[in-house]
Amino acid sequence: MTIGFIGDIVGKPGRSIISENLFRLKKEHHIDFVIANYENASHGFGLTQKNCDELFDSGIDVMTGGNHSFDKKEIVTLFDTHNLLRPINYPSAMPGSGIYKGSVHGKKIAVVNLMGYYTMPMVDNPFTTIVPIIDTLVEEGFVHIIVDIHAEATSEKQALLHLLQEKVSAILGTHTHVGTDDLQISNGCCYVTDVGLSGCCDGIIGVDPKTPLDRFLVGIGGHFDIPTKCKRLLQMVVFELDETTGRCLEAKKIKYYDSGDVVISQAWIN
Repeated sequence: MTIGFIGDIVGKPGRSIISENLFRLKKEHHIDFVIANYENASHGFGLTQKNCDELFDSGIDVMTGGNHSFDKKEIVTLFDTHNLLRPINYPSAMPGSGIYKGSVHGKKIAVVNLMGYYTMPMVDNPFTTIVPIIDTLVEEGFVHIIVDIHAEATSEKQALLHLLQEKVSAILGTHTHVGTDDLQISNGCCYVTDVGLSGCCDGIIGVDPKTPLDRFLVGIGGHFDIPTKCKRLLQMVVFELDETTGRCLEAKKIKYYDSGDVVISQAWIN
């Protein structure tokens, strides 16, 4: 089976480049199942019902969240009607689930949404939380297990690779919006520290540069705005999993620009 994973979708530019191109990219790259991170999809903060429906209609199958999952309160009811996740190590009383269980080509697949510690909201220890969850999935017969680790610290993401690579199919990092150049297959596990944003690629992490520059130059904060016009980019990791073992066989990173330029890089096999 072939899986596509899209990182943080940032505002309307991210949604529009996905809606315009995802079905075509799925066909061109024979993608069976698409996962995407929604937490910045509605003007950079959270997810509205309208934008949720738009993204699922664009060809996404499951969406993961992060520290902005609850910025739009209407998401609470969407958890019951859509394949939406929030980090599994949020307090158990929080609405929603951090795990999706389904099937592709008749083979069981699980998607787990996890959040890191550093600079993040209060959550349970991601490392002690995830181990028994993965062990339970393995006991239930899941061999296709994909983890979205939404974290600031690169060390946390790399530590998760060493902790779980023998048991899961893929570990994809999100949150920083800046794609990293370390896509690899390590002991049969697809890994990248951060997939990178889909949205404006000529600003600062997908937003208009003015407010971030004001903060850096004079210490005055403000609301981050998503530009109405910008150069857009869709970033997606595409990886093939063995249907019997769940091990990653091939992986590549696709960077599709709205100019029509495409950059594809192959994973390093570790």
